[in-house]
Order: sequence, then structure tokens, then C-alpha cells
Amino acid sequence: MATSEQIIAAPIPLCEPNLRGNEKKYTADAIDSNWLSGGSYLRLFEQKLTEYTGAQHVIGTSSGTTALQIALILAGVEKGDLVLVPGMTFVATANAVKYLGADPIIIDIDPDTWLMDNALLQDFLVNQTYQTDQGCIHKASKRRIKALVPVHLLGNVCDMSMLLPIAQQFAITVVEDAACSLGSFQNGRHSGTSGLVGTMSFNSNKIITTAGGGAILTNDEILAKRARHLITQAKSHQTEYYHDGIGFNYRLVNPLAAMGAAQMEQLPGFVKTKKEIAAYYLSNLSDLDVAFQVITQGTDPNYWHFALLTARSREIIAALASQNIETRPLWTPLNLLPAFRDDLFVTNHDVSARVSQQGLMLPCSTSISSDQLERVCSNLRKLL
Repeated sequence: MATSEQIIAAPIPLCEPNLRGNEKKYTADAIDSNWLSGGSYLRLFEQKLTEYTGAQHVIGTSSGTTALQIALILAGVEKGDLVLVPGMTFVATANAVKYLGADPIIIDIDPDTWLMDNALLQDFLVNQTYQTDQGCIHKASKRRIKALVPVHLLGNVCDMSMLLPIAQQFAITVVEDAACSLGSFQNGRHSGTSGLVGTMSFNSNKIITTAGGGAILTNDEILAKRARHLITQAKSHQTEYYHDGIGFNYRLVNPLAAMGAAQMEQLPGFVKTKKEIAAYYLSNLSDLDVAFQVITQGTDPNYWHFALLTARSREIIAALASQNIETRPLWTPLNLLPAFRDDLFVTNHDVSARVSQQGLMLPCSTSISSDQLERVCSNLRKLL
């Protein structure tokens, strides 16, 4: 029998996958069917995502990053273009822009929501761009700003009621990065379904997982057909090997989609658990000298990750690690990464840097126990 010391020292992971449903059964069935590249489980997974999100079309992809790359192509982003992205996001958001020979314009974040600062964005577009028959042109570089990528960070949804009119006013296409926000709604509408195209990720730490994988969401049937065409090497004949353009091998494979179909059966329960975890942390830590992410008005978030800000974040991460409690900082701002240091960073107070330096992501696996939550909070309270 384990001693009390061993129980206390048992590791608490940050955010591990929860594979307690039909994942093994469906994956084995997909393998036994001998349909691997495509098949019935891929169609089922896409159908379940369509029904859950309300998007008219969902296309499974090999990752969230490849989904975003294809989505930007669908939005018309070309070599030499500029794309608006937030300063605080996982690096894949900006990597996908670079894959196309375009460059990001990095917009700083709001200090409360940690999402793209809409007022800062609007001020930049009003004062630093002009309109031509080619679209929105950046005054200083004379380059076209083709797309805007709002990122629904940690499951909080950007204020789309403000962003969409801004994008429309300046003839900019909206591509939503909803990698974190499956299960998040704003005013009854699922994240990733407000712009022309949305994307999702099913990496192993996401609210549901296919180990690796992603999806493209759109309400445009023509774009959906083009997306499927592009991710299958632009093959334009069922049997002949004729490819009418540059395509990509970006399909989600059937066995991984089978895992996703099983995960979708559990998604409502996962969202419920994530909300309970967030409520527990808020209830037990709100009296400390910390700040929490403010949820945008009208948003019902999935609370994929729960994070707080504290000036001692790095010290606390190390101290909790010594107690076998895994925590992480928030992402390094894009403008501080080597690949993007030469790209334009629009800011007034460099909020992204402060939030990054003070950010602390807490354990939030859907399998976390009440005893583990209590242990996290108890250790945090001692440190803070």
C-alpha cells in the first residue's frame, strides 16, 4: 500500500488526454476495416463536428497547423501579403502565414481578455492603411493586408461582433483560429463559425484529441470542396493521377478520426468538467494577489486551459515542479521569437510581454481528481 508521502508526491500532469470511452474499439474497427487513409470513421467524425458546431462543412486535416495553412489559402492569402495576428498565441498561427510567403502584422493583446486588442487593431487600420481596388494596403510597406486571424485563446472567444464589422470595413477576410475552443460559444454561435473559415486542433492536450489532427470549418460549399481538393494533392480525377494544381497531403486518416469520433461522444462531459475545474480555481484562489483572464461578453467558454497572472510565475512553476505538480508559462510573444522579430508589432504598452512573463497555466486534465485540485490550490496558497 502506498504511503501518505507517496500519495502526496504522485505527479499531477498539466493537461493529459482522457481516453476512457470507445477510442480503442473504434480505432481497432477502423484498422480491421482496412480503410486507413479515408473511410467511414472520418465521415462520422466530420459529421459529429458539423452537428456540434453548427458549421455547414467540416473537413478533417492532419493537424491544426495544416488546417490553418489551407484556410489562409482559401482566404486568398498570397506571397507578399500581410496577415493580422495577435501577439499572444501558439507559434503555429504565425508559422502558417510564413508558409505562404506572407508575413504577420502582430497586434498586441487586451490586458484583461488576453485576446487581440480590438481598439488597437481598429486604430492601426484607420491610421496606417488605405483602400484600393486591390484591397487594404499598409501605408508604410505598400503591401496588401489580406486576412485577419483572431485566436480564441484558452477557450475565450474574441468579440466577433466587433471584429467582423472592422474586417468588413477594411475588406479583410476573417480566418478564425479556434484551436483551443471546441465547446466554446458566443451568443449561441460556436467559435470558428463566424468568419469565412475557421480551424481547430485535436492535438493530445486539446479538449478532445485524435493524437494529431485538425479541422477546417466553413459555411461555404465551394470553399469546402476546394479544401478537400487541396488536402488530397489537388487530385482532380478519381482514378487517373491528374493533379490540376499544387496540393498537399493533409488529410486526417481514418483510425485517428475513429479516436475523434469516440472523443466527440464524451465532449459535453469534458466541457462540463473543464467548467467545474475553472470554478474550483476561481473559488479557491480569487483572494490571492493574482489576475484571471476576463471572459468576453456573451461568451460561454470551454475553459480548455485555466491560467492566472502572478509576478512570481517562474519561481512558482519551479516550486510546484518540486512537488510533482506540472504547470507551464503562457506562450512567448510572437514578436520576441527569432522568426518574427523583423515583423511589424503594433502596441502601446507591450501587454503581450507582461502577460507572458506573468502567465501560469494550472493543471486542468478532465481526469483530475478533487484531491489533486485541492493539492494544487494548497501548494499555490502557500507560495502566494
